Amino acid sequence: MKRILIIVGALALVAVNTMAQKTKYVVMVSIDGFRPDFYTDPSWPAPNMQQLKKRGVHATGVRGIFPTITYPSHTTLITGATPAVHGICYNTPFEPEGASGRWYSESKAITTETLWDALHKAGLKSAAVSWPVTVGAPIDYNIPETFSLSNPSDRRAPTSEQSTPKGLFEEVQKYATGELQSTDMNLRYLGMNETLSRMAAYLITRYKPNLLTVHLPCTDEVQHKEGRESDHVALAVAAADHGIGTILEAIEKAGIKDSTTIIVTGDHGFVDIHTSLSPNVWLAAKGLAGSAANPGDWKAQFHSGGGSTFLKLKDKNDEKTLQQVKKILSELPEGQQKLFRVLDKAALAKVGADPEAALALTAVQGIAFSTTKEGPAMKKANGGAHGYFPDFREIQTGFVAGGAGLGKNVTVPVMGLEDVAPLIAQLLGIELKQASGTVYPGMLQKDK
Repeated sequence: MKRILIIVGALALVAVNTMAQKTKYVVMVSIDGFRPDFYTDPSWPAPNMQQLKKRGVHATGVRGIFPTITYPSHTTLITGATPAVHGICYNTPFEPEGASGRWYSESKAITTETLWDALHKAGLKSAAVSWPVTVGAPIDYNIPETFSLSNPSDRRAPTSEQSTPKGLFEEVQKYATGELQSTDMNLRYLGMNETLSRMAAYLITRYKPNLLTVHLPCTDEVQHKEGRESDHVALAVAAADHGIGTILEAIEKAGIKDSTTIIVTGDHGFVDIHTSLSPNVWLAAKGLAGSAANPGDWKAQFHSGGGSTFLKLKDKNDEKTLQQVKKILSELPEGQQKLFRVLDKAALAKVGADPEAALALTAVQGIAFSTTKEGPAMKKANGGAHGYFPDFREIQTGFVAGGAGLGKNVTVPVMGLEDVAPLIAQLLGIELKQASGTVYPGMLQKDK
């Protein structure tokens, strides 16, 4: 009798797990600098995204994390957690005596469970192409986003060295892309999106991973240079959409279309800028930020740029210096004070931002921060920026999805970036314990 009960219990558990799993495969495409208007406004050259919107699920906007920048946002996409929990608070580490150019590329910096971890525990397969913070990650087929400090414009050698399994980078060149030149993986050229989408398409058809994530970065590069609206931005959107088409076709070729969910999302929107503001200039003038002659002689510095910047104290308990910085900010001319607002530690804790920051500044639209300590505090600027506090429309990213497990013709007014990973976990029937996002039942296909 006991043995029968054990067998019945095991069968019931299998049944529950089978019911929980809504799809067999998920492909998540992240477009850097992705905006909802790319799929909601038919004037943008994005037919694949717009077709997904018509037949699947889309959000009118996705509220980002703080700061709204690439590496923290992509880590939220695969953890469902805020930067304070997952540990990737910026693109680059704080290096007060001079930036080395290093980015947070290695997955060991992530301090919480990822989708990769959960898939591995469940015995499912994963793959990633140019996804940030994946060097050394537990991904079965991994071509990470990486570069060398000595030659950052040629990513081929470090990508080859850090791809897993060994030889995967050479394999995709043999069967998918042809022999790559340095310009084929350079953000300056829209062909990088095509290179990466062909790699992703090959991994889908050859290995059929249960989760594949791919990062298409070129839309970000163009908007930094030219702002939100230009012919080149339209070309970048078209290039990203073509990459999505390549991936959709690969899903069909692999014979897994009916059991695959495709998600297209991003990390942040964009803001047109006209002025650069350098608060470290104010600190340097008071002897707080160190100097070129003595870079180690600092007490406080602002780290990270774009739409926000975060105050770091050499001694985190140095209340005197913190009050001095607050006084400097409060005594600025009114015309400069109105260009940003100050967020204290309580406000940063509420949104899950860097717990080590003493405070942060977030700019109004049109203003972007620089971390330089020299020259005038205000300069003319152009192009676009992101990184702002995620409380206005233009900085939102997008979400459009379709396929197995999802509803049809579903609109979500606004969702959070942290909601994406729990949705993927539920679709694949895996558990992501530390995720703080929400799965909205109306996005899922109704059980028959």
